[in-house]
Amino acid sequence: MSKFRVQSHGRLQEWVAEEKGYFKKEGLDYDFIVKPIAAWSGNVQSTESAPAEVREGAYESFEAGRGCHISAACHWAVTMAASGGHGRMWGHAYAVTPSGIYVPPESSIRKPEDLANVEVVVGYHTGSHFSTLQGLEKFLRREEIRLRFAGLLLDRLALLVDRKAEVGSLFGAPVYVVEQLGFRKIVDTTFMVGFLVTGDAEQEDVERYFRALRRAQQDIDAEPEIYKHYFLNELPEKYHAMVDIRAFGPGERLVFEPYTQELFERTHRWVESWDLFPAEQAGTTDYENSVL
Repeated sequence: MSKFRVQSHGRLQEWVAEEKGYFKKEGLDYDFIVKPIAAWSGNVQSTESAPAEVREGAYESFEAGRGCHISAACHWAVTMAASGGHGRMWGHAYAVTPSGIYVPPESSIRKPEDLANVEVVVGYHTGSHFSTLQGLEKFLRREEIRLRFAGLLLDRLALLVDRKAEVGSLFGAPVYVVEQLGFRKIVDTTFMVGFLVTGDAEQEDVERYFRALRRAQQDIDAEPEIYKHYFLNELPEKYHAMVDIRAFGPGERLVFEPYTQELFERTHRWVESWDLFPAEQAGTTDYENSVL
């Protein structure tokens, strides 16, 4: 049997569990795979002008396979991937990640209503895509919401910092970067993150993994300041001198509560109401077959 593949996910919990030896203490035979910074970026930030739209995101990465036994993404993408047969959603935990729609300090945009018919850069079929729609539909008519699919998370961070985008949606550590650089949050779009388990993962190993993360989460809750340095592993070096990592928040927080059938089906209905997936990606809403 192959080793359980654990991957860093842009948050603190896996790093802390690895540092403290919690995976080993739970009896998990594993390899720790560090997700490269390049995986959060398609190098869109290197262009001199507005890039072409990038129509690939979290869902498409699930289709292609991520190379680990359990992976995380926004709960919208995970529910759709699970219902589309690309793995099974773990039904005993989820996470919540800080997220928001940001503008540079010199922007004239002050309130959500100012975003009517203004392009917001987001990632395609990712948390920024879905959370921006969900956040803005409380303030604007759906036809007033304008999105531009401008690459992955670090692409959008670079576009905002380099002033190649007027408005952008960010989550996780990049939120703390732009806030320290004076960017304003126009709408908070904090969202749920789900977990997708691949077909060859043993359930006992998944349970060991989550027991280790539960221990890591408690450590982070108690003393987040001693673990924030791990965010530097998730950010390109050019940002290291721009920010004081000590002033960051703790980032994504794991919640060990059920992802219920009602929530799964409600999420699926909301995605369908926006017609965000073609028929071949839509899958089924069968909770029993989609969720572990």
